[in-house]
Amino acid sequence: MVFGLLVFIVAVLAGATASVVGFGIGSLLTPLLALEVGANVAIAAVTLPHACATAWRCWRLRAHIDRRVLRTFGLVSAAGALAGAAAYAALGSHALTRILGVLLLLTAIAQLTGWTKRWEPRGPLVVAFGLLSGFFGGIAGNQGGLRSAAMTAFRLEPRAFVATATATGLLVDAARTPVYLLLARREWQLPWPLIGSALVGVLIGTAIGERVLMGLSPRTFGQTVGVAVGVLGVWLLLR
Repeated sequence: MVFGLLVFIVAVLAGATASVVGFGIGSLLTPLLALEVGANVAIAAVTLPHACATAWRCWRLRAHIDRRVLRTFGLVSAAGALAGAAAYAALGSHALTRILGVLLLLTAIAQLTGWTKRWEPRGPLVVAFGLLSGFFGGIAGNQGGLRSAAMTAFRLEPRAFVATATATGLLVDAARTPVYLLLARREWQLPWPLIGSALVGVLIGTAIGERVLMGLSPRTFGQTVGVAVGVLGVWLLLR
C-alpha cells in the first residue's frame, strides 16, 4: 500500500517531467519499480503507463508532427526498439539492472551538461542514433537522451520537435510492448496494482506538465531531474 502510493507520487512527477524536459517516465519509474519487482519486470511494467501518457501527448500535439521525419527517423527507431526488446527477452534481471543503471547515469550526464542541445549529429550518425535510441528503449526503457541528440539534426521548431519526438516514442512503445506482454504471460506475473497507480499518476502529471513545477525554470528543473536520475543510476549499480 505504501509502496503503491510512492509509485503514484513519482509517476505524477515523471509525467510532468516528460512534458517539461522530454524524458522522465522510464527514467524515474523503472528504477523505483525495480527495487520492488526486479529490473526485468519493472521495464515491462512501466511500458504500459509510458505508452498511454505518450499517446495522450501525441494526440494533443498531432497537428505539429513532422511526418517526413517520423517516416524516416521514427520508423528506424521503432526497428531498433524491436531489436532491443528481443535482446531484453534474452537477458536476466541482473544484467538488465546493470544496463539500466549505466543508461540512467548517461542520461543524467547528458541532461546536466546540456550535451544533447549542443551537439548535432549529421548524415549516417542520425540514423545510427535513431537505431541506438530505439534499441536502448527496447532493452531497458530509457532512450530520451539519444533521441533528443539525434533529432537536433532536423532543426525543427520547438513545438514540432516535441511533437515528432513524442510520436517517435509512441512508435517505439508500439514495437516493444507486445514483446514484453508476451514474455510476461509466459514467464512471470506483472504487478497490475502498481501499474494502475503508475498509469493514473503519469496521466495526472502529463495534464499538469506544461507548467513548470515549484516555480523553477525549465533549465533548473531539468538539472534537478538529472541529479535525481543520476542518483538512481548509482543506486542500481551499487545494489
